[in-house]
Amino acid sequence: MKHLSPERLHVTQTAGITQLSPVNGRLYTLTHSDTTGALFLTVSRAFVTDQLTSQRDEVLGEWKQAGQQLVLFLYVFIGNRQMGRQENARRANVFKKELPLALEAIRYGDRAFFHTYPFCDWCPIFIHFTSEYPELNRTEYYGTPYLYR
Repeated sequence: MKHLSPERLHVTQTAGITQLSPVNGRLYTLTHSDTTGALFLTVSRAFVTDQLTSQRDEVLGEWKQAGQQLVLFLYVFIGNRQMGRQENARRANVFKKELPLALEAIRYGDRAFFHTYPFCDWCPIFIHFTSEYPELNRTEYYGTPYLYR
């Protein structure tokens, strides 16, 4: 497993985002550069769609209330039928390999928030893999942010 190099993580907080608020509705857009290996995390109230590329290899995340519990939901785009089942499966495997690094980047990049709300370290993480193939279109449990400190 790759580990985060903090010097390669570039974090931006948009207007209206502080380490105190919001909690529910706090959104993450994580992208990267294939050329430099740099990671770019934007913490905002809306996903930063202008950073998305045609490769669709970003990780999108949001804090949501699920019943009585706060949950960190993340979304990755695996593919569609035009890409074919094999490519969807390949992308799913790549994402699964890289997701621990992405989670570490989110946890480290928003560490002031986690310091302010330490209970968030124990909230569950669910990742939805989006695909038009039913066997690949699923949601999986990924532990808690504490595991990615």
